Amino acid sequence: MSSTDITLVLGDVTLQATVTGAGPTVLLLHAGGEHRGVWAPVAERLTESGLRSVAYDLRGHGESSGRATTLRTVAADVIEMVDREPAPIVVTGASLGGYAALAALAEPSIACRVAGLVLVEAVPNLDPCRARSWLARRGLRDRHRELTEDILASGHELLATAAALDIPIHVVRAARQSPLSDADVDRLGTANRRVTVTAVPDSGHLVARDAPTELARIVSTHATAWLGVAPYTDPAHQNRTEHGK
Repeated sequence: MSSTDITLVLGDVTLQATVTGAGPTVLLLHAGGEHRGVWAPVAERLTESGLRSVAYDLRGHGESSGRATTLRTVAADVIEMVDREPAPIVVTGASLGGYAALAALAEPSIACRVAGLVLVEAVPNLDPCRARSWLARRGLRDRHRELTEDILASGHELLATAAALDIPIHVVRAARQSPLSDADVDRLGTANRRVTVTAVPDSGHLVARDAPTELARIVSTHATAWLGVAPYTDPAHQNRTEHGK
């Protein structure tokens, strides 16, 4: 697997990313408190499907500088990421990464460059009380408080953006320890009829850590369909089939 680190300079902020593989691009945006390394096993499997992945450390995370205090600021970074990739691309965002992706897609010039969106444990307009309670039970209530409150306050705006998008949206849900409720997911599906959903068994909120192989399968299945990439075939299996074995 061939990987290359790249740097994106945005004013006084420097964002670090890892590019893996070749082919049409899948942009990978991690959850709050995470870093781009969480995508490594997912990226490895995406290359097998003929896909190129670009995984960034969001500002204030990993090796990227700056501070992530508002969704608008993180979304502005995502706009720059998308604008620098050869269109069309697929965007996959987990939690914070998903909300930043949605906010970025409110910009029509960015939305037209995206063939599809995978939201991992992120849907707009979460119930604020449920979300705060979920964070408090895990001792995360005070971590990134300003950013969390800004995301919760942006719920109606994010839902309106999702409703207006003319691209497929696939939601990946954790089967346990998730801040998403059925009502949250159903609300998104009602707003946009192109929404589909997969629940990942034996996974908590950080699906990329808990179930990278399954997440890679889901992302590659949808990304190859949306981008028109031929599905991956195991050469060994193909050889056995051709020889009647």
